[in-house]
Amino acid sequence: MSRNIKALLLCVLVLGLSGCATQMSKKKDYTDLRTEAPRSILVVPAINRSVEVNAPDYFLSTISRPLAERGYYVFPVHLVKRMMEDDGLNDADMVHAGDPQRMGKMFGSDAVMYITIERWDAQYVVLSTTVTVEMNYVLKSASSGQTLWSNTQKLVYQPQNNNSGGGIAGLIAQAVVAAIAKAAPNYVPLAQQANALAVTTKGQGLPAGPYVDLYQKDQADF
Repeated sequence: MSRNIKALLLCVLVLGLSGCATQMSKKKDYTDLRTEAPRSILVVPAINRSVEVNAPDYFLSTISRPLAERGYYVFPVHLVKRMMEDDGLNDADMVHAGDPQRMGKMFGSDAVMYITIERWDAQYVVLSTTVTVEMNYVLKSASSGQTLWSNTQKLVYQPQNNNSGGGIAGLIAQAVVAAIAKAAPNYVPLAQQANALAVTTKGQGLPAGPYVDLYQKDQADF
């Protein structure tokens, strides 16, 4: 995993509504979020607008840790998904369109996190493969139903070919590397990095929650 993270730090290109652009954006208004001061977050199944049908399941494994590290209790995402399916709530679009107060009462959460996967794909162009993930995040109050926070994060990763050889052999090697990346792209480390940026970027992410020492001490940044 450490090699993947190192590669991401070296190779990630942040485009559009991304980490670098976000840092230069106007600081969000955190008044409502700080007033409600949620302690727990319920992450409901993500809406998938990408072409990868398995994207929501892979994504669920990447979202709990960054939220927990910001100081919030996160309900076990896969258990939540199973319980919602047992209750007939297996359509993510329907859940997102529903009442967050109902979700809050069902699980006893303070806030509900709604995530839409806009991109989760790999594009192969001759000798390179570009892997892209893009997510929209919306946090709503489970008591009032109002939106407390929202953000968008997009990351693009192009695996680097370390083959220094030239000529036909070098081109073949590059083509093989690109073909492998296209056949089995590793989205998870990229999604982990995107989530981390979405919730920790100063002025755009989430203020520290009650389960970390920075709680109510980061007003200058959030």
